[in-house]
Amino acid sequence: MLTEGEIKRAKYAPIHADVPGAEAGLRIAPRPAQILPKAIAHSSLLAEVVTGKFVDGLPLYRQEKVFAREGIELSRQTLSGWIVQLATPLAPVLAALKQHLTQGPVLQIDETPVQVLDEPGRANTTKSYMWVYRGGPSGRPVIWFQYAPSRSGEVPIDFLFPEGDGRPPELRFYLQTDGYAGYHALAEKEGIRGHMGCWAHVRRKAVEAANSRTKTGAAHAFVALIGKLYEVERRIRGTAPEHRHAVRREQSQPILDEIQAWLDDKAQKVLPKGLLGEAIQYARRQWPILITFLQDGHLEIDNNLAENAIRPFALGRKAWLFSGSPRGAEASAMLYTLVETAKANGLEPRAYLHYLFETLPAVTTPGGIAALLPHRLTPEDLKIPAPEL
Repeated sequence: MLTEGEIKRAKYAPIHADVPGAEAGLRIAPRPAQILPKAIAHSSLLAEVVTGKFVDGLPLYRQEKVFAREGIELSRQTLSGWIVQLATPLAPVLAALKQHLTQGPVLQIDETPVQVLDEPGRANTTKSYMWVYRGGPSGRPVIWFQYAPSRSGEVPIDFLFPEGDGRPPELRFYLQTDGYAGYHALAEKEGIRGHMGCWAHVRRKAVEAANSRTKTGAAHAFVALIGKLYEVERRIRGTAPEHRHAVRREQSQPILDEIQAWLDDKAQKVLPKGLLGEAIQYARRQWPILITFLQDGHLEIDNNLAENAIRPFALGRKAWLFSGSPRGAEASAMLYTLVETAKANGLEPRAYLHYLFETLPAVTTPGGIAALLPHRLTPEDLKIPAPEL
């Protein structure tokens, strides 16, 4: 239920207008700082609109109708304008958050198409892409969305290693992706400790082959072998990285040897153009990066965390279909970054946005900005009045 609010501003007049320094006439207290000073929207309303679109997948035209039922006239153009305008005041928060993205042991990447209208020199039907990066220190995840007109492998390279970047040599991390060839150049960059592939993609191809046959056969055997790997992962989930590393060396390595021998044998017997043949060839091509997870207990066996991070965007895209402009796509990327990082750090996204929008206008220092990042806050912090920073 939406309610009207009012801001009361004290109005007073000097008692002694003839006192030196005093001015005659009424004085009015300054208006409280707002994240969008020229908009009529309170921070709570902005949080509601952003949560509606970027968490609940509610397009702006439907939000317009919801407001109309409450007797409030807010056009989708107004709502869209607010979303784009938020990019400016939120930029320092995003800049601070980005510094944490590559400070963890692993960076996972995925990408998905998005349609963006009015891109310079491009037809409205041309595919653009939303890239997602999942990284951050252990226990403090950062999920970063980036809009780009291209799926080129240069996009993540330019993002992670901009020209002239003074990246310290000790800042090194593992890269985890699916089998898309565009990631190969990124994997060779200095600062990448190793490249990890995705067993979930291999398993999907094996399952597709198995489901195409009515009798148990080689494809089902392939699925079963991969299942043995995932059974080890199930048993060590949530344990310390050192324990995961030791168990994988002891239990997963023999399974991998068995799978590799099976692949080498079947590659000589199965036609490469069938579903099973394609699954076998895919696994053999990817093999060097499919075994990287043995090197470090921080690594995952698949890229599912990145795929799960991009899923809310993919679901929302089914509802709102496209971004109206490149600026809108960039603002969307920023807001998806904030809400998904908040969720990954155990915060309710609407409460976090309300707190952020309410607190940010009064923040003037880098330390104050850093204090607003999701991993610095708890759900309890969001329930108390925003502190003065």
